[in-house]
Order: sequence, then structure tokens, then C-alpha cells
Amino acid sequence: MTMKNVPLWHLLAATLITLTACNESNEITIEIDDEFGPHYRPATEQSSDHFDRVYSYIPAPGQFINEQKTGGFNTPITSHAEATAYAEDRLRAGNWVSLGAFGGYLVVGFDHSIRNSGGYDFTIMANSFAGSSEPGIVWVMQDENGNGEPDDVWYELKGSESDKATCLRNYSVTYFRPSAPQQAVEWIDSFGNTGQVLYMAQFHNQDYYYPAWIEADSYTLTGTKLTTNTDDPTQSDNGLWQNKAYEWGYADNFSPVDRLSNNANMGGGNSSPNHFKISNAIKADGSAAELKFIDFVKIQSAMLTQSGPLGEVSTEVCGVSDDHCF
Repeated sequence: MTMKNVPLWHLLAATLITLTACNESNEITIEIDDEFGPHYRPATEQSSDHFDRVYSYIPAPGQFINEQKTGGFNTPITSHAEATAYAEDRLRAGNWVSLGAFGGYLVVGFDHSIRNSGGYDFTIMANSFAGSSEPGIVWVMQDENGNGEPDDVWYELKGSESDKATCLRNYSVTYFRPSAPQQAVEWIDSFGNTGQVLYMAQFHNQDYYYPAWIEADSYTLTGTKLTTNTDDPTQSDNGLWQNKAYEWGYADNFSPVDRLSNNANMGGGNSSPNHFKISNAIKADGSAAELKFIDFVKIQSAMLTQSGPLGEVSTEVCGVSDDHCF
């Protein structure tokens, strides 16, 4: 609580106030609970600890995009609204949603604000296991304008790679629709480098890895890129492709730190958890954002690399939940 002197006419607009004293200057001293600000939404007995809604699902091209057998694209998706409904249905059923190659992302929100406790505040479930990490950058947003939409400032959550020269911010990749079915997806990045998201007919033979609901013949995704952390068989101990984990701070990452030793699924696989701290949110210049709460979470694929027969490294998400008891 803070004590403020407010003219009487302000009382017409004030809400949730407590009268404490009057004085001769026609001013009144009141208490205003401004610890969290006017747009903080406290949890109630009816609140769920799981995400409430998928607001956006825009994956990069990938082997599971448009794929029916394991990707779950069982009906034609021709719009962004249908794509978000697909992602929401998958997550509610406990299934994974693939974000594709670099830059693909998913945005979820909650029916309440998640407060910054100083410790772990929320969990992202994924399908990592030893030797199979596909790290995703995590972003958080506070509903600063109070309109209930994720249209304010995104703050990146700091991870173990954030201060390294190999971590590239504001990195962009443009993907191009193939000219015919069953072809690789060409791309060009913000440095002029070119490459492909390879087509792998022996594993995933849908006609296109390019999202069917994106009407444009190209689209650009921008975010923070992590350097490749993959060993090919000539470099690994067991002769297999290895997508190694980073130390901490990323989704779908078999972290020795933020999976926590008391998790029920320490072995990994579907619903392998990573826990995150709102206190790790940083501004664009790398300084601490010091957010008191958040309302939205975005997970974004952070790598642009192929892992041999395993295909592109693509972050998967199985769910997002609030760590706090209420």
C-alpha cells in the first residue's frame, strides 16, 4: 500500500479505495493498492493453472506442418483462426504442437495474471529427452493496455546463452513456398545466407512443409537465434545424431537445471517440463525488465539447422501452466 493525497473530485473516478482521513485543504488521504497496477488480474477459485487460450500459431516450415499421421492436421486448415484452433485443441489434449524451423511461434494466455515470485513462475511442457533437445526462446508479455490482447511489448527470458556472441537477436529468416509438391523449402536469412528445410519423403510425405494457411508466397520470421548444438554421428559417443541441451532457460530443452530434480518425468519424452522465472525477463538492451506479473507467453523456435535423418531442429510444445498454487 502507498499513501497519496488526492483532490476530492478525483474520488469520482477512483475505485477500490479506503478512506483514512480528512483535512481543511479540501483534500482526502486514501490508500490505493498499486503494487501490481490497474491491469493485474488476480487468480480466483475458478482460475485454472493451465493456459486459457491460444492467441496465435505461426510455425516455420517443417516436417510435421500439414502432416496428418503424427502432426494431427486431419482437416484442411486454410486460415490463421483454424490454425490457432488446431494448436489449442492439440494442447488441451496433451499432444505436442510443432513450431517448425527457426522463428516459428505459439502465443498463449491465461485467465489470470501470473505474478513474479522471484522463483520459478510457470512451466512449459515439451518432448525433450537425453540427446534430443530442440530449444525454443521464451518471451513474456504484460497486458499493459488492459485490452486482453497480446499487443504490448514482448520481453525475452534470459537463458544460459543470452550473453554469448553466438546468440543473435533480431535475426530474420524468409521462407519461400515451393513451386511444386514434395520439394524442399528455400530460405534466406538477414545476412544473405541461403539454405533449405529439407523434404524427407521417406518419413513425412505430405505435399508441402510450408504452412497451408499462409497465403503469401513468402513470409519472414524474426527472433533470437541460438547457435547449432548438434553432433553428427562422427562426433557423438554412440554414433547417432545428438541434439544436445543448453544449460538452462529454453523450452523443449533437456536442461540439467530448469527441469528440476523433483519432476515426475525426469526421463523426458512427451510432457517433459522446463520451469521459468519472470524475473529473468530482459529488455531489448539486455537490462532487467523487472515485470511484476505477466499475462501472455510466446515460445519460438531458436535454431536453423538440420539434424541428418531427424530433419530440421524444431521446438515442440505440449502445454503451458502457472507454477503457483492459488
